This record gives sequence, C-alpha cells and structure tokens, in this order.
Amino acid sequence: MPRLFLASTSPRRKLLLRQAGIAFECADPAIDDGVLVPGEVTPQQWVASLAFLKASAGIESLPACDPDEHWFVLGADTLVVQGDALIGQPRDADHAREIIEVLANSTHEVHTGVAIIDPRKGDRHMFVDSATVTVGDIPGREINAYVNSGNWRGKAGAYNLHERLDAGWPISYEGDATTIVGLPMLRLIPLLTRLGVCAGEDDGAIMQARAGQ
Repeated sequence: MPRLFLASTSPRRKLLLRQAGIAFECADPAIDDGVLVPGEVTPQQWVASLAFLKASAGIESLPACDPDEHWFVLGADTLVVQGDALIGQPRDADHAREIIEVLANSTHEVHTGVAIIDPRKGDRHMFVDSATVTVGDIPGREINAYVNSGNWRGKAGAYNLHERLDAGWPISYEGDATTIVGLPMLRLIPLLTRLGVCAGEDDGAIMQARAGQ
C-alpha cells in the first residue's frame, strides 16, 4: 500500500489525519510563504500554488527507504480573504491583534489548497476547498487576553475555529469545518482512498471529519 508523507508540521493538520486513522510521516517543508507575492492570480489559485510548492519541497524530505516503496507527498496551505485583503499567519502580536479586529463584526472566506504529488510517477492531484466564516463582536478585553495568550501563532487569520468556538467567540460558518482548520477532510479522504493510501473509504473516518462541523 502507498504511504503518505505530510509536508507540514502543523499540529492541526497532523491531528486531522490521526483522527481519520490515516498513517503518515511528516517534516517541515521550510517554505516561508510570507515573503512571496501572489501577483495577478485569484486567492484560490494562490493557495493552490502554495500547497503545490510545499508538496514539491516535501519530496526532498522523504525518508530513506526501499526504492520500491511508494510515497505520496501532501502539501496544504490555508488563506483567509476579506474583501481584497489576503490574510495568512500573523507576523507578531500586533499583527495578530490587527487581524482579529479586522475580522470581528464581519464575514470572511477561508480557502485551503491541497496538493498531492506522486514522485515516482510524476502525477499530481490538486484541489481548493472554501468556507465562509462570520465573526460577531469581540470585546477589547477578550482580544487582549487572546493576543497575550500567544494562541494566534501559526494560524491563518490568527485563529483556530474550534478553539475559538470553545472559548465562546460569536462565530458561525458555512462549509467544511476542517477546511477552516487547515485540511479539507471531506474531500481529502475519498481522494486518498482512490490513490490507495487508505485501505478503503472509511465511513467512520468521514463521519469523524464531518463531526468537526
């Protein structure tokens, strides 16, 4: 059976794969997308490009193994879009505060791009999944406490959906919750099954992913 290599060290992406019962290895692709400029492309095209860039970089980190062993390399990237603004991960605490203040009392989109590369055959499989998130009013004291907690680090849009819902933030959304978290499991699990990474489409795994909504 082919094996999966995740070109990411994101705790949230690793957790989603583990919850679905999908075995994988992982490593940081060492891509700093904060220094890259999208140019004249749509947010969906940009996030797909970043996912492909990370998957491509991940090929270099594949573990030494039997040459007959078959790997698929998975890369993903998540982008928050509000109006014309593309919002990735905050640079620092001040930037995190600015992002949360901008997202409060408004609706934004979340796009997660996924790229899977088969280094042995040269095949690639890519898709982008999108969701819409509405955030209500967040008192200044709650924003201050959140920024001081440091929990915004490494999160597109400076927040994690389930963590903030558990904290009582006024958030509603349309779409797959796992897309907002960073890995669209409702589309990814069937794709991995078709590629042979999963032994068979696990209804329990899909229900687990759907339960995140």
